[in-house]
Amino acid sequence: MTSDSIEEIMQRVHRLEIKAKRLASESFGGEYHSSFKGRGLDFEDFREYQHGDEPRFIDWNVTARKNTPYIRTFREERELSVILAIDISASSHYGSVHLSKRELAAEVAALLAFTAKFNGDKVGLLLFAGEPVLYLPPKKGTRHTLRMIREILAAEPSKPQTNIPAACKFLTHTVQRRSLVFMISDFMDHDLNRPIGALSHKHETIAVRIYDPVEKKLPQVGKVNLRDPETGAEVMVNTNNSNVRMAYEKLMRRQREAVDKTLKKHQIDSISLSTASDYLMPLHKFFRQRAKHRR
Repeated sequence: MTSDSIEEIMQRVHRLEIKAKRLASESFGGEYHSSFKGRGLDFEDFREYQHGDEPRFIDWNVTARKNTPYIRTFREERELSVILAIDISASSHYGSVHLSKRELAAEVAALLAFTAKFNGDKVGLLLFAGEPVLYLPPKKGTRHTLRMIREILAAEPSKPQTNIPAACKFLTHTVQRRSLVFMISDFMDHDLNRPIGALSHKHETIAVRIYDPVEKKLPQVGKVNLRDPETGAEVMVNTNNSNVRMAYEKLMRRQREAVDKTLKKHQIDSISLSTASDYLMPLHKFFRQRAKHRR
């Protein structure tokens, strides 16, 4: 990388840091805290048994000494281990409006990372494309968070294809402690069922689907040469042909529905974010729904 490109990335990291820190402290901190459970319960104290308490929490040793029923009370262990699994395949560079999918992923990851940090959680990073590219184990600290953002923006994989199953297998086998995994990708892949099912069985998994409007509806702009950035394959398409546009929309809808079916099968919560729209409102809605379900 040239010194100019490094400087540009660092400036973008700094801007993302300022934006994400503000949003994490002002808007998302409480919602995140309410949405995700800690990894377990820690013993806190004893108190007298009251009507409606769970009998299984009665401590018989203390009860015998006090000659009245006492129960054990617990507090939730809040510290989570969060993994941001980011798809940096070649298709992530695409963006037809303002942000590319990679840039949107970086903004969302920065917000999640600083929100987790604000709540005292550790955050780790997995970058993947045709294979796992970089893994940073969960840690705390601003320096660690800024490094993650920089890596998301700067990394260039040697294998540009998308391989979500390989990322799932890596996390399943590498991360031993049960963690909260945000899988951020366009999910333009196949054979997801078993790998993502195994991942969600071991770790609480959230699917964050990044998409561009053109991936839902082909614009009517005449003849265009389309190139697959991951395979290099090219095809000339006449977008003025209504049959072509309808076939394209049908194909892309079937792909989304197949992914939705897989996620639903494994009870994986998901959220879709567009490169052309504000991502804050969908994230707020998602966190509130999670918190409501948790209560």
